[in-house]
Amino acid sequence: MPKKRKYISQKNDHKLQEIGRLILRFMNENSTKVYNYKQIAEGIDYKNPRQRELVIQALHKLQATERIKEAEKGKYIVNLNIKGTLTGVIDFNQSGNAYVNVEGLEDDIFIHSKNVKDALQGDKVLIVTYTYKGKKLEGSVLEVLERGRTEFVGTLQVVAHKDFGFVVCDKKTINTDIFIPKGKFGGANDGDKVVVKMTEWKPGDKNPEGEIIQVLGAPGEHETEIHSILAEYGLPYQFPEEVERDADKIDRSINEAEVAKRWDMRGITTFTIDPKDAKDFDDALSIRKLENGNWEIGVHIADVSHYVVPGTILDDEAYQRATSVYLVDRVVPMLPEVLSNDVCSLRPNEDKFTFSAVFELDDDANIKKQWFGRTVIHSDRRFTYEEAQERIETKQGDLQEEINVLDKLAKIMRAERIRKGAITFDRSEVRFNLNENNEPVGVYFKISKDSNHLIEEFMLLANKKVSEFISLNKKGDITQNTFIYRVHDDPDPAKLESLRDFVSTFGYKMDLANSKKVAESLNRLLHDVKGKGEENMIETLAMRSMSKAVYSTEPIGHYGLGFDFYTHFTSPIRRYPDLIAHRLLQHYLDGGKSPNKAELEEKAKHCSSMERLAADAERDSIKFMQVKFMEKHLGETFTGVISGVAEFGFWVEIPENGAEGLIKLRDLVDDSYSYDAKTHAVYGMRHGKRYQLGDQVQIKVVKANLIQKQLDFKIVE
Repeated sequence: MPKKRKYISQKNDHKLQEIGRLILRFMNENSTKVYNYKQIAEGIDYKNPRQRELVIQALHKLQATERIKEAEKGKYIVNLNIKGTLTGVIDFNQSGNAYVNVEGLEDDIFIHSKNVKDALQGDKVLIVTYTYKGKKLEGSVLEVLERGRTEFVGTLQVVAHKDFGFVVCDKKTINTDIFIPKGKFGGANDGDKVVVKMTEWKPGDKNPEGEIIQVLGAPGEHETEIHSILAEYGLPYQFPEEVERDADKIDRSINEAEVAKRWDMRGITTFTIDPKDAKDFDDALSIRKLENGNWEIGVHIADVSHYVVPGTILDDEAYQRATSVYLVDRVVPMLPEVLSNDVCSLRPNEDKFTFSAVFELDDDANIKKQWFGRTVIHSDRRFTYEEAQERIETKQGDLQEEINVLDKLAKIMRAERIRKGAITFDRSEVRFNLNENNEPVGVYFKISKDSNHLIEEFMLLANKKVSEFISLNKKGDITQNTFIYRVHDDPDPAKLESLRDFVSTFGYKMDLANSKKVAESLNRLLHDVKGKGEENMIETLAMRSMSKAVYSTEPIGHYGLGFDFYTHFTSPIRRYPDLIAHRLLQHYLDGGKSPNKAELEEKAKHCSSMERLAADAERDSIKFMQVKFMEKHLGETFTGVISGVAEFGFWVEIPENGAEGLIKLRDLVDDSYSYDAKTHAVYGMRHGKRYQLGDQVQIKVVKANLIQKQLDFKIVE
C-alpha cells in the first residue's frame, strides 16, 4: 500500500515560504557560515517549540529546492551554486518588464512583467535563468534579497465607508498600490500627497502593507510637488538639528597661527566669476605678471577640509548627501548654509582659507611651474558671468586687463584640448524666470560664452594637474597611489554605429576608424548641426552614445575631455568627492602612504549613485516647472520637433521653451501606426505616413498633468 502523502494546506505553504525568506535573509548576511536549526530559529526570532517545528519544515523545503545545502548532518549553508541562478539589481521599464544587472555579465537579463514577483525598482534579487524559445536568455525572480528602498511618494485614496485606504505611487518604481490599514494614516486625509513606508509584503498578497510617515500636502501645489520630488529620491531638504549646531560651533576666525602654515596670497589680485544667483563661491582666480614676463595664475578652492573633519556628524551628513541638489527654485546644499554660503564661500572683501593649484604660464599657455597646497586669499571682486563677458567683449571696466589675459590663455588651452581629442558638448540649459510665488513667468536658455569657458578651462586644468601630480612621479611613471578619479569610459561601438547610420540620413558623415577619428567626427557633427532643426535631437543622440561619467579609484581616463588622469577638486562646497580629493592631496603632500583602495571605491560608488539621484531630481523639477508654465498655454498651437520615439508614441519638444509632450499612437486616428526602432520612426500601415525623430510637426497642447509632470500634445494637420 503506497505511503499516504502528507497534505500541506495552501495557507501553511505560504507560511513556510515566508519563513524560508526570513531564513535566507538571515543566512545571506554571512553566506559562508554554517548554521544548525537552533541558530537559524534564534536568528529569525522563532523560539517556541511550534515555531521551531515550522523552521525545520521550511529548511526541508529550502533544501529540496536546492536553495540551501547540508554541509554536515544537521548543519546548513547557503547554496551559492544553484544551477541557473544569479543575483543582481532589477531595473523596470515603463511597460512593467524589467532587466536584472548581474555583476560580471555583459548583458542584462530580461524579466517579463509576469515573472517579476514582488520585486520593486532597485531591489537586489535572486533570479533563475532559462532560454526562451531556444534563443534568448530570460529570467524569473525567485525572491527579493534586499529592498532597494522602502519609502515611496504617492496619493492616499481612502476607500469609502471603510477604515482603510491605498497609496497610489507617483513613479513607476512600484507596480502596485500600498495598502494602509486603520491607524496607519499618520494624520493624512483622502487625496493628500504622502510619503509611505512599506512595512511588509506577505507571500500571496496582491498588495504590500504600509504606514504613512509624512504628509506632503495637496497634489499639484508648488511646495507639495517640490518636496515630493526630494522625498521620491530620498533627498533630505533639512539638516538634523545636531548637524546645524555642529556647523554653528565652527571657529571661523582667520587666526595667525593657521595663516603661518599657509602661502599668504592676500596681496595678489583675486576675483570670483559665478552665476548671478550664486551664493556658494567655491572657486576664485588670482593673476599677477612675474618679472620674467610669465603669468602666475592661482586656482583657489574653498578649503572645506579645514572645517569639515572626518569622523564628525557634519562630515557624516555631507557624505550621506554627497552632493548639493539644484532644483529650479532652490538649492538643497550638501553642507549647512553657515558653511556653504558664509564660512567657506569665497565672498569679496573677506580673507578666506583656500586649497590652491598655482601655475606659472607663458603667453602661449605652456606650464613652466606648478605648486599645490594650502593658502589664504582675499577676493577683491565678485563678477557675474555677464559682467566678465562684458569686459571680454568691450575691453572696458575694472580688471578688464586681467580678465582678458585669462580669456586669451583659456582659449589657447581649449583649442589644444579639442586638438587632442576632447569633445565639445556645449548644450544650452533651460532656465525659468520666477515671480515671488515661484510661478514661472518666462523661460530662457543658459548659453555658455567666453566667460563661462574661461572658468571652465582653469578648473579643468586644476582638476587634471592635481590628478597627475598624485598619479605620476617626476619621470612620468604611474605611482599606484590610491586616489578618487572622475572617469568616463569609451563610447559603446554599437551605439556609435547606430548614431552614424542615423545621422547619415541627414547627410552627416562619421568616421569610426579609431578613438581620435570618433572624437573629430563628433566635434564636426556637433558644429555642423548648430542652428539646424535637428540640432537638439542629434546632440541628444550623441550624448546617449556616450558612457556616463562616474567616480572611481581606477584611472581609466576621461574620454570626453581627452585626459588620461582627471579628478574633481574644484567644488568641495557642493561635491563630496572634491572634499575626498583635498584630503588625499594633503595626505600625499605630507608624505603619507597610499590608503585602503576598497574603502575609497565604496565611497566613490556612493557618490556616483547620489549624483545620479540629484540629476534625476533636478530633471523632474524642470519637467514640473515646464508643465506649470505650459498650463497657461492649453489649447494653443506650436511648431515642435520630434525628440523621442517609442512603441506607444512619440515625444515632441517645443524649441522656444524646451517643453516636451507625448503624442500617443492610439490618439492618431487617421491610420494604424507601427514602431521602427532602427529608423527612430513610426509609420502608418495603410497610408505609409511617417513620423521620424527630428521631424517638424504642428501640435496643440491638450493636457498638462502637474502630478505626473507630463504634457499631452495632439497633432494638428
